[in-house]
Amino acid sequence: MYSALPIIEFALLGLCTGFMAGLLGIGGGMMLVPFLTYFLGLRQVSPDLAVKMAIATAMATIMFTSLSSVYAHHRRGAVRWPLVARLAPGIALGALVSSLGVFTLLKGSYLALFFGLFVGFSALQMLMDRKPAPSRQMPGTAGQLAAGSGIGFLSGLVGAGGGFISVPFMAWCNVPIHNAVATSAALGFPIALFNALGYVVGGQSVAGRPEYALGYIWLPALAVIAACSVLTAPLGARAAHRLPVRPLKRVFASFLLLLGSYMFWKGYVAL
Repeated sequence: MYSALPIIEFALLGLCTGFMAGLLGIGGGMMLVPFLTYFLGLRQVSPDLAVKMAIATAMATIMFTSLSSVYAHHRRGAVRWPLVARLAPGIALGALVSSLGVFTLLKGSYLALFFGLFVGFSALQMLMDRKPAPSRQMPGTAGQLAAGSGIGFLSGLVGAGGGFISVPFMAWCNVPIHNAVATSAALGFPIALFNALGYVVGGQSVAGRPEYALGYIWLPALAVIAACSVLTAPLGARAAHRLPVRPLKRVFASFLLLLGSYMFWKGYVAL
């Protein structure tokens, strides 16, 4: 049985991550992984497995937040669907290689260390807010296939929807920020779908999983977080077109630095 307290906390996490997914084009995994790692540890799941299940569960929630937020962005005509079509095949390839191969082979402590470093780097990039060269454009089809593969692969290792890679990448190529955020929200679905499939297959025979686990995915947390996140993702998407996103990104980046430091510490002590 699950007490009311974790369910309430899962609901709050879902509401917060859904809003941030719509606002900044991220999937929420960066916020969810540290908290889910903590909750799984309370259920006597080994630290190594807890990190892996937290990453997989966070990624699975992105399938729902992405669909919810992208609809709101699409109604405003902000999604660059040709970019989605060219990046998605590479994303599928990179996601499957990550979730079925590297993710299964790596220890959870190494994934926690990588997560901490990756989140810290992403947060610093958000804080610096560098401007691209005005002449830079999106690469051709081959370049976008390679970029998509990298986005899908890295997302699978950290449980993120790819927004921390795809939004800066598109902004670096002079895609307007609102279009980059909206397009990143659309890319979150194939990223989450193909990575989740890999987590389910790769985790089927793993021992020590808690009750109601599907591969590496923890279904109770997924159900509550996803149900709540779809409520606030459209609100975040609407806010993205009205609020000054830059100050909000700085506050969020500072929060991510704290979460990244926590996960790095968890990985370090588990070595």
